[in-house]
Amino acid sequence: MQINEKCDVFSFGVVTLETLMGRHPGDLISLLSSPSGAATISHLLLKDLLDERLRSPRRQTAAEVVSILKLASQCLHPSPQSRPSMQQVSRELSTRNPPPLDQFHTITLSQLLDSSNYTS
Repeated sequence: MQINEKCDVFSFGVVTLETLMGRHPGDLISLLSSPSGAATISHLLLKDLLDERLRSPRRQTAAEVVSILKLASQCLHPSPQSRPSMQQVSRELSTRNPPPLDQFHTITLSQLLDSSNYTS
């Protein structure tokens, strides 16, 4: 393994997920990078990944959580060349203003990953 900026991007994705989940996302990362993980995550609800100690996000906050989770999933792409740069991550975080989201409780992890162009 070569140490470079893409390792920092991956670490950012891990820390972001850990913050939102309230625990280390090791099992989730394994599922994301595994070809057989697609079947497992297809029906996993996004709301079930979040730290249960926190209140469920409402409209605007839910949209921001989804936006950040999409970005984190891009940072965890198995191929380092397919990960964004930290400059792109910073720009995305600075400029995102997603529309309010009403259907947060029905979003599956596979829908999130499909919409963030995640490919194994």
